[in-house]
Amino acid sequence: MRIAYLDCASGISGDMTVAALLDAGLDPNALREGIDSLNLPGVKVHVDAVQRGGFRAKHFRVEHPEQHVHRNLSDIRQIINRSEVLNDNQRDLALRIFQTVAEAEAKVHGSPVHQVHFHEVGAVDSIVDIVAAAIGFDLLDVEELYCSRIPTGRGEVKIAHGVCPIPTPGTAELLKGIPLSDVPVNAELTTPTGAAIVKTLASHFVDALPEMTIDTIGYGAGTRDLEGRANILRLIIGKTAGVESSGDSVMLLETNLDDTQGEILGYTKRRLLEAGALDVYTTGIQMKKDRPAVMLSVICRSEEVGKLESIIFSETQTFGIRRQRVHRSIRDRMSYTVETDFGPIKGKVGWRENEAAVFKPEFDHCVEIAKAHELPLRDVYMAAQFAFHLEDDIDDDEDGDDEEGEHDHDHDHDCGHDHDHDHGHDCGHDHDHNH
Repeated sequence: MRIAYLDCASGISGDMTVAALLDAGLDPNALREGIDSLNLPGVKVHVDAVQRGGFRAKHFRVEHPEQHVHRNLSDIRQIINRSEVLNDNQRDLALRIFQTVAEAEAKVHGSPVHQVHFHEVGAVDSIVDIVAAAIGFDLLDVEELYCSRIPTGRGEVKIAHGVCPIPTPGTAELLKGIPLSDVPVNAELTTPTGAAIVKTLASHFVDALPEMTIDTIGYGAGTRDLEGRANILRLIIGKTAGVESSGDSVMLLETNLDDTQGEILGYTKRRLLEAGALDVYTTGIQMKKDRPAVMLSVICRSEEVGKLESIIFSETQTFGIRRQRVHRSIRDRMSYTVETDFGPIKGKVGWRENEAAVFKPEFDHCVEIAKAHELPLRDVYMAAQFAFHLEDDIDDDEDGDDEEGEHDHDHDHDCGHDHDHDHGHDCGHDHDHNH
């Protein structure tokens, strides 16, 4: 799995995060294209090489005309959604970060989320920072984000509401539940934008670099020089250490429904599958006051989250959707066709190292054959499974010089079988079938 670690020894801000992503390999042209698509008048971004505390780093800076506009969450959504360049995942990441800020500000000021007016985070430079960070984590394919303890700094800072102690109320609310560290520097080390990025995207907070194989390191510079300390955010990107079973990372969306008709729920499930969900299922649950309900669960790729959540919100009356990244172990697989007395039957063959391969007939194709031959469906399934194992046994006999029943044999998938390689595998797999 591809992971990243934010080393926030001198805090974190939006511009430091973007600069670190750029230094770690983010294409600056792709970043500029995404920012330009927001159509913010007079906005230009600059990337410079700088020194902080004797170390080289990149510095990201946003140039824009002076503005006195106070935006709310609806205004931010309009700016982001009008982009024709951002993909669904980038748009979703950016909106999640702003939603996190809105919820924190609503708590601090005692107002509904939709009435919150962003001040510092609603400024043009912060909008650019957040969208740029979303673009960067997406394009660098970061699946999971680890983070160090967060230093806030000391002293006071002037914000739109006057002079406040560090951390400001909004930043402190964002940092709830996140481990902090005490760095004796009289400056604001962690800004609201930086805190919002960490709160939204980081899933693990650790005291040391996680076990990983490092691919690239990026250094993002803060604006000022700090006495006795390099004002740098370090971003380390790589893969989890050790040997892992074949697997991937997917998103799990869940919502509890106690007021949705069964027919509507069935239609919603079909829409979700047609829109690209990997799997959709329901589970019977009991909610508050012993109300019977169902939990709708959707497994999907991260880039499909925004589209699928829109379907759930539009088709049900849910007020919220839980979202989490999950990791799954999977079999390698490919399309495969077996020959039976009823004709060819399509399916998929799957395998793992040092394990017997398995064959799963395709349901719709088996139904067609069962209807055509007026047979029970289970008989068609059994015929397909028998045909697969018969081919398997024939291949085993041809490899008769293997010792103690352990053998490698190649399914020659070019000998008349109709199949598609849906995972890009070529035909050179050795499948170990231990019977």
